[in-house]
Amino acid sequence: MILHFLKLEWKQYFRSSYWGKGIALKILMAFFALYFIVSFLSLGIFGYYYMKKEFPEQDPLQIVNSYLVFAILGDLIFRYLMQKLPIMNIKPMLILPIKKQALVHFVLGKSAFSFFNFMSLFFYIPFSVVLIKEGYDIVSVLGWFFSMLFIIQATNFLNFLINKNNIAFWIIATLTAGLIALQSFEFFDITIYSQRIFDSVVASPYLASIPLVLAITLYYFNFKLLKDKVYLDDAVSQKVEEATSVDLSWADRLGDAAPFIKNDIRLIWRNKRTKTVFLMSFLFLLYGLIFYTNPIYAEKMPAFLIFASLFVTGGFALNYGQFIPAWDSAHYKMLMSQNIRYRKFLESKWFLMVAMTAILYFLSIPYIYFGFDIFLMITAGAVFNIGFNSLFLLYAGSFNRKRIDLDKGGFSNMQGTSATQFLIILPIMGIPMLLFYIFDKFIGFNAGIIAIALVGVLGILFKNYFMTLIEKKYIKDKYAMIHAFDQKS
Repeated sequence: MILHFLKLEWKQYFRSSYWGKGIALKILMAFFALYFIVSFLSLGIFGYYYMKKEFPEQDPLQIVNSYLVFAILGDLIFRYLMQKLPIMNIKPMLILPIKKQALVHFVLGKSAFSFFNFMSLFFYIPFSVVLIKEGYDIVSVLGWFFSMLFIIQATNFLNFLINKNNIAFWIIATLTAGLIALQSFEFFDITIYSQRIFDSVVASPYLASIPLVLAITLYYFNFKLLKDKVYLDDAVSQKVEEATSVDLSWADRLGDAAPFIKNDIRLIWRNKRTKTVFLMSFLFLLYGLIFYTNPIYAEKMPAFLIFASLFVTGGFALNYGQFIPAWDSAHYKMLMSQNIRYRKFLESKWFLMVAMTAILYFLSIPYIYFGFDIFLMITAGAVFNIGFNSLFLLYAGSFNRKRIDLDKGGFSNMQGTSATQFLIILPIMGIPMLLFYIFDKFIGFNAGIIAIALVGVLGILFKNYFMTLIEKKYIKDKYAMIHAFDQKS
């Protein structure tokens, strides 16, 4: 029966109407996968020797063990955001004489062979081989490796249970961010306890049975949960949600663009994908912790600190702005048939990007802890996002021709993505990084900051002029976009 299911999956994949479409995007994703594989392999093979060289007084395995808690939490968050659960189309199967247990076992078993489960192994397997080669006890290393293998599977099945549960996600994300913050500010060192836990597995390999039991238990809970839901009436029933209204009268003071701003706010909050973009923008606030806590960037690659500074305040503008006006693709034809000024429609989008950038900038004030120079970078990045990126993203939106279904989730959803989204990354990230690199190298740090901020200030001063040009471009391409957004496949 399992073999029969695999054959059906194979036929479904290659007979899908989407096969052959977006070949360039598939190739790009394959390169990303290859990049992660090579990166993990390199860490697994050479990581031991690098840590031995940089920290000669410490055991490389203990260093790895101390940070495994972050690796596990990060893996769980990454799975929630990116992993698609392999729920095959079982509706046609429910009327056939097939045991429901077989369907559920296949779905859960298929998830165990997900690429997300194999990705980490590209680090753990070569690292374990290097440990054995360097004289570590074979049984201890195997106990440690299998404990990590079982933890990966436990994480996979835990993701099944919490998937699409925003409360669970935010608890895990907040816990991870809190631990990173406490670690960065030296209030609480979770790595000490992480090292003790996994060192005990190395000392007592039989403890690897604990994550095995955990993985089996989570598998059982998933099996019971899915088995109880595999019924035809559940499969065909439609979930009905009651729409809620929010008082947006405060937006009326914003002039003629107020109706569009209110509609955009409702659109963002009432649809899965736009709400995901909105909530994720607050997670981008923590992006700076990856760069600002690592002295190698300040010493050797300061331009990458500008890259982080742009994301800290521009998480919403960059992710929301790159799909303008595709967010409105479902009702774009109706919208364009109304007697409205296109300028006000565009200004509502610009206002949302600027307002969210300002809010995120205010929330980024605690970064001053890392030094005034870091906060100056964030300030310059915020000005650049407001003055240049917001206008550039509006202009780039006139080239969008891909429809977006707002009811579909935003995580790992590439709908609406085209070459435009990848090309616009070059100027919005490359220009400020290049400006800072040149001025910092030949004049000084302050000159690099001023150069970035100056571009943003010029964009603000000449905003009306650029908006007029952008409006003309949208009007020129109006009917081409209407035709493109009307295509549903």
